[in-house]
Amino acid sequence: MSLNRNPQPLGSVLESLVQELGIKQKLDEVRAIEAWADLAGASINGVTDAAWVRGNKLYVKIISSTWRQELHMQRRDWRDRLNLRLGSPVISEIVFR
Repeated sequence: MSLNRNPQPLGSVLESLVQELGIKQKLDEVRAIEAWADLAGASINGVTDAAWVRGNKLYVKIISSTWRQELHMQRRDWRDRLNLRLGSPVISEIVFR
């Protein structure tokens, strides 16, 4: 990052730093997992064993086959809601296992 003596908005400085450090994808992954937990709520979190991101897919391990089937049928809606919460299309698919 080059030094600039002129005042800059903090958001711009942080965005430049994230780009320079090459950590945008990792930050997006963490944000997606946190947003999923918030969006899913207590009922679904209660039957969730783990959640992780690989590439642009969110994987959610569900311990209840009934819940897994229900969530699988609604996966596109969940993806759209998640990406709306994230403010950009970070996740292209949600896989319930």
